[in-house]
Amino acid sequence: MHQQSNRQLQDRLTSLPIAEVIALAARYFTRRSGVYAAFIEKQGPSHLVLRGQGGEELVIAARLTDAGTAVSGSTYMFDQQVARFLDSLPPAPVLPVLVAAAAAALPERVA
Repeated sequence: MHQQSNRQLQDRLTSLPIAEVIALAARYFTRRSGVYAAFIEKQGPSHLVLRGQGGEELVIAARLTDAGTAVSGSTYMFDQQVARFLDSLPPAPVLPVLVAAAAAALPERVA
């Protein structure tokens, strides 16, 4: 498997509501210039499909989970721009239940 395949689908958890994530994505990707400009092709309440140079597709989607809003971005050529957008979103708060579950999954320390 080539290195690019790990970057075709990226995701993050954020504290923002779905509508705000989609609005931010629309502003972020349509205000770029040069070869990384993208134009809205389709938009729904929880997704955004954009087209860039040469017809490259870029999709941002969001869904509500118990841990926050899960945001995913899918593209082939715009992977760096998707990563930067996702990194710009505020992270979801860490829930005590998730911390306890992660701690329980750790192996016990031997004294």
